[in-house]
Amino acid sequence: MVADSGIPFRRMLVRSLRSVDLDLHVIADPIRLGLSVPQAFVSLLRWRPAAIFTTGGYVALPALLASALLRIPVVMWDGNVVPGRSVRVTARFADCLAVAFESTCRVLARRNKPCFLTGTPIRNPEMGGRRAARAELGIPDEDRLLLIFGGSQAVRRFNSAVAEALRRLVETTRVIHVTGDAGFDAAVADREALPEELRDRYRPERFLTDGMTTALAAADIVVGRAGSSTLAEVAAFGLPIVVVPYPHAAGHQKSNAEEMVRAGAARLVEDDAFDADALLAAAAILDDPSERAAMSAAARTLARPGAAESVAMLVMAAAERRPFPAAAYIETVSRGRDGGVA
Repeated sequence: MVADSGIPFRRMLVRSLRSVDLDLHVIADPIRLGLSVPQAFVSLLRWRPAAIFTTGGYVALPALLASALLRIPVVMWDGNVVPGRSVRVTARFADCLAVAFESTCRVLARRNKPCFLTGTPIRNPEMGGRRAARAELGIPDEDRLLLIFGGSQAVRRFNSAVAEALRRLVETTRVIHVTGDAGFDAAVADREALPEELRDRYRPERFLTDGMTTALAAADIVVGRAGSSTLAEVAAFGLPIVVVPYPHAAGHQKSNAEEMVRAGAARLVEDDAFDADALLAAAAILDDPSERAAMSAAARTLARPGAAESVAMLVMAAAERRPFPAAAYIETVSRGRDGGVA
């Protein structure tokens, strides 16, 4: 995708640490990491960037080590309530930290390194609106719409729940279901097995990519994982969410989800408890207008539609070697409000 966009980039030898087995990668990964440091140094020496933006982690180490040698300022952003071990290690290389949750600063902040609450940068939630989005998708204004997507990992449980609940679900609710590649053909077959008058109420999609903003604008409720971007977008659109945290990756998603639950914007269902009945119970929130309204209002209190702008301000300050703006100003910008003079 990056190459097709015309943005110049260079891939490092270092790779993401995904292997949990004792295999060749146990030896090869440290070697790749070591070789990637001079590789990153040469690239940065040639490009001479004014600043570096990173989300941290193991794969960022070569560029961050090289940036320290070349004295290039670094802005690091993290979107989880509980940052991972490799993120905590790489945070020490940052000149400035930006986070999605206030409690993250207490974990990552180091002496003389400012930490800013920015929220999670997302797609522009102001594009179009509910009526325009529904017109684009061909959904009547009076119909209820559930959007379900499992993120990039472990969508099989979501797909199974939809398949089992589908007939009962579409009798009362329209459904947009992001299946991933592996589940798409089966979902299309399930749609064709529905009575003809119900088929257009179920819309399976491999991926939505640029269409996600339209789907969110049109939706009444979301069922999804608890990645930082998902929660930020749901909050920006003021949508109730039934959140099913991905159970692995050190449980980061559960901590993210619990923040939404505490605010009253979400219901949490554990991954191993999510099935057809849980999905039908999620859709039933739409039967209670007062609960739905309360969850929507709570979601809006968490929204930070100006997160991208606030992060960009920090990157520009680093690039221009200026003092970073005041933390209160950055937080005001992240809320989508003009804070006046930085």
